[in-house]
Amino acid sequence: MHNLFETLLAEKHTLLADGATGTNLFALGLQSGDAPELWNVEEPLKMAAHYRSFIDAGSDIVLTNTFGGTRYRLKLHKAEERVAELNIAAVTILKEQIEDSGRTVVIAGSIGPTGEILAPLGEMLPEEAVAAFAEQALALKQGGADLLWIETMSSQEEVELAVKGASQADLPIVFTMSFDTNGRTMMGVGAADMMTLHQRIKPHVHACGTNCGVGASEVVAAVLNMKATAVEGTDPVLIAKANCGIPEFVNGKIVYNGTPQIMASYAMMARNAGARIIGGCCGTSPEHVAAMRQALDNNPISEPPTFDDVLNVLGDITEGAKAQSRGEHTVKVRPASGKRRRK
Repeated sequence: MHNLFETLLAEKHTLLADGATGTNLFALGLQSGDAPELWNVEEPLKMAAHYRSFIDAGSDIVLTNTFGGTRYRLKLHKAEERVAELNIAAVTILKEQIEDSGRTVVIAGSIGPTGEILAPLGEMLPEEAVAAFAEQALALKQGGADLLWIETMSSQEEVELAVKGASQADLPIVFTMSFDTNGRTMMGVGAADMMTLHQRIKPHVHACGTNCGVGASEVVAAVLNMKATAVEGTDPVLIAKANCGIPEFVNGKIVYNGTPQIMASYAMMARNAGARIIGGCCGTSPEHVAAMRQALDNNPISEPPTFDDVLNVLGDITEGAKAQSRGEHTVKVRPASGKRRRK
């Protein structure tokens, strides 16, 4: 028996996801350093407005405000014993908004990195990571999530541990990694590595792809590289969830320079490149998503873009991504810290 996510994926070629969580919550008054997850109980009306804005913009998939919802991330805010409460609250609010809208929308339970470094480099044991991911996933399921969305990962090992933990909830699982270091994740994972990971990971995941990173052009390049290096005989469902242009400091604040028109072009290019689940990450507003919805609905699928096409429309592509498209290897970067920023 298929659940809602599997049903929609079978019915539609392309599913439109939502945009940014953090960026849009800051616009609603969240302060830097605050835990967005606490808003699930402290500011339910603002969370409802956030979710509803993307539902009304036409998203087929909306992510819950639970990116930092493991006990390790919540511990930073002395809320590590509130995992179930905060994750269930996030799903409940979203579920109510979907029902009120009358639209059919998939609830994707967002699961981000723990922020800890795995042993032997760090102190977190693999079994502790699995337990933390399982605890969050089971809470998201209890709230009523349709899908578990593991995102913004940089390490293959943490993806595997997250999938292992999340699988205890017995829901469809997808994962995305952030290619933000010259065409690779900051732990050195490239598009071909990711396709191999997708093939071997147990249990099987329903889709994989990339989110966040350094801009829409790099995300489309990554999708092209993933499509080209997918294991022969497989056709993985690919995800593209790009930042809205490039971040710039304006009057002391970070703003993203992507316009609705640019994000509409990105959505079409990502689909033509091979992505079947497309959304936005940092900086992407409901206005951007509405433009993406219109573009996807009103333009047929066409030939995959070339790297030159991507460069001309969306901007620069890193040399690392270009090298991967040629089958070349680039230097892998392994920093001391595995901590991730919040989108």
